[in-house]
Amino acid sequence: MKRIGTALLFLALSGAFSVPTASGAPAKIVLKWGDVLAGNHPAVQMIDKVAAEVAQKTDGRVTIKAFPGGQLGSSRDMIEAVSTGTQDIVTEGSANFGQWVPSIGITEAPYVWRDMDHLVKVMGGPIGEKFSQELIQKREMRILGATYYGTRHLTTTNRKVEKVEDMNGLKFRVPENDVFRAMAEAWGAKPTPMSFNELYLALQQSVVDAQENPLPTINNGKFQEIQKYLILTGHVITPRLVVINETVFQKISPEDQKALQEAVSNGIAWQNGELRKQELSFVDIFKAAGMTVITPDVQAFRQAVLDKVPKMFESKWGAGMWEKIQAIK
Repeated sequence: MKRIGTALLFLALSGAFSVPTASGAPAKIVLKWGDVLAGNHPAVQMIDKVAAEVAQKTDGRVTIKAFPGGQLGSSRDMIEAVSTGTQDIVTEGSANFGQWVPSIGITEAPYVWRDMDHLVKVMGGPIGEKFSQELIQKREMRILGATYYGTRHLTTTNRKVEKVEDMNGLKFRVPENDVFRAMAEAWGAKPTPMSFNELYLALQQSVVDAQENPLPTINNGKFQEIQKYLILTGHVITPRLVVINETVFQKISPEDQKALQEAVSNGIAWQNGELRKQELSFVDIFKAAGMTVITPDVQAFRQAVLDKVPKMFESKWGAGMWEKIQAIK
């Protein structure tokens, strides 16, 4: 009897366990939604907007509680928790799901997206649904939507970069990721993989002379203090995925599933707009901080990557997947 009580307590704490009431009606479903980002980030503010809409549309049958700032663990911890059902929803970078569905890795490939709208359209269509079905089959996780996290650009300590040839031999920090390393090599740079936490000191001590990140991340890292040039290469548009445990999702009635999906779509549209507005403001902020902002020959940067990188990773991403994404207008 004690074991049964313990099991019921565990399931209740998992987030979406609903117990019939005395009248036979199911109890309210409470969904725990975690994110590593801070509470003031639009991605987390989005959760509150989705929660309000879901509560209203379901008459309180489904409620959502936000857990920002890594309260429920690291990125890996929360993805594992959603997979096992001890957490209900997480928003995380799409590449983090590539270990189970390798083809998802293409969503963070350089120059795969033309712009934010292209990303949203593809991930909201058959290709995004294919990724979702594969993730359900492999790890019991369903993709509810893809959010825009930012466009990555290059900064350098003292080298003016206007064309791809200017990258030749540049000591360039990249994330610990094979695709980013291949991108840097395609530009003629010398990639140096390292963790983000090491980057400021590495730039300050000239261990590396360049890095790349979305503008808000550049600002948060205070790289404008030690980098002279901002080069608007726009090489990677990064998506983050809103993912729910599949068993939890199936416990929700079809009517309320629809309400949840609509609310997530509306929340993503709001978040994307807010993040884009913030992003655009940083160019002026960096200029005021003394950085020189350069719009380079982006097509040359793009072509150097396309000539080499997609072929290198085709077996991982799936034959023809790059072309299918590019064909969507």
